[in-house]
Amino acid sequence: MNKKLGAFALLGASAVVFAGCSTGGNAAPEKTDAATGELTVWLVGSDTPDTARDYLKETFEAANEGWALTIEEKTWDDTDNTYTAALSSNDAPDVVEFRNTQAIGFADAGLLLDLTDIKEELGGDDLLSGLVDAGTLDGSFYAAPYYASGRVIFYTPQVVGDTLPTTLEEYVAKGKELKSDTVSGIFAPGKDWYNALPYVWAGGGEIAVQDGETWDAQLSSAESVKGLEMLQDVYENASVAPVDGNERLGNIAFCAGEVGFLSSPAWAEGNLTGAWPWGDEAAGEEVSKGCPDTYAKDLNAFALPGASAGETAPILAGGSTIAIPFKSDSQGKAKAAMKIMLSEGYQKLMAAQGLVPATVSAAEFLPDTPSAQAQAAALANSKGTPASPNWGEVEKAQLIPDALVKIAQGGDVTEIATELDAAIEAILNG
Repeated sequence: MNKKLGAFALLGASAVVFAGCSTGGNAAPEKTDAATGELTVWLVGSDTPDTARDYLKETFEAANEGWALTIEEKTWDDTDNTYTAALSSNDAPDVVEFRNTQAIGFADAGLLLDLTDIKEELGGDDLLSGLVDAGTLDGSFYAAPYYASGRVIFYTPQVVGDTLPTTLEEYVAKGKELKSDTVSGIFAPGKDWYNALPYVWAGGGEIAVQDGETWDAQLSSAESVKGLEMLQDVYENASVAPVDGNERLGNIAFCAGEVGFLSSPAWAEGNLTGAWPWGDEAAGEEVSKGCPDTYAKDLNAFALPGASAGETAPILAGGSTIAIPFKSDSQGKAKAAMKIMLSEGYQKLMAAQGLVPATVSAAEFLPDTPSAQAQAAALANSKGTPASPNWGEVEKAQLIPDALVKIAQGGDVTEIATELDAAIEAILNG
């Protein structure tokens, strides 16, 4: 935002739905930046370490006299519920982070600036190809990779012993063996759809596939139902996590010795060791400073095993992308900030956090730890959500989490999956 220093950014109060609107291709002439001003960057959550935030601010301000860079921290709920209104307002931020699965939807709604002209300057072929695809619509590049992350299975020998499962079936069986009244052999809250998808994919199931111009949801297929029934077995016989809860309490339960296997992004190692305290006290959440002296003392990790020994289960390729809102009035300076965020100096600091950096060349800076190595193995067999501009609406509607809660509560899997497919198709084909 180009405004006087000290002014506040406007955050839209509610999402605006651009039903049936597919503008894409916003390639209007770049706006001329003012001589001085304030650039506003929105980052989500606490994943970006303070070292990287400081690097961005100091590097940008040193190279742009008369300009100040302000970082505002948003939540993942914000990306679902307020970003559309904020990005379409006349007081839009200048650089924004959001989920890789949201990029195409924002671009299709005409909310993002076409960055094709600076793609090579941002990294070109060195950028993570999977996340580049997530930010590309009709051949134009709208959102650049920021970081990738994959879920790994954390454990300690004190709880699970030294023998690890080699297949997904063995993993579930071990989780059931470890379960007690207070211990989740596998921590599996009902709303955690990220960790539910591998059960679907490992047996050959899919969320939805495209047939010409039509999306065919397939969570009720025989392959998908088999995976969801295995997941229901986990909910009922391997987990004591809240059936209507999400994954956010997993770290605290793990540190209390109440979890055998915890599937979480590899960077969560810092939460468990105490390097990065977790929890928003202001929001009423319990703050965890990790468990470095107890159950995390011998913290280890492995990639979720697949249907057969020697292979990993497909996991959801997680991560973030960054983009420039089309309504930013400081697009030139925003591009300069993005170049810093994708530079080796910045991405090296992201890698030190355990986040897979946006550029392939910066992967050498990842820590040589079990979780980092497990993440690399897991991401080598990863999948994405359906590449539809409407997918963000599916996530926003919480269709999959709500269906999983019903499954966790003992509902009929085939019936629930059939209803879910119909709801997903209504949005993707709407």
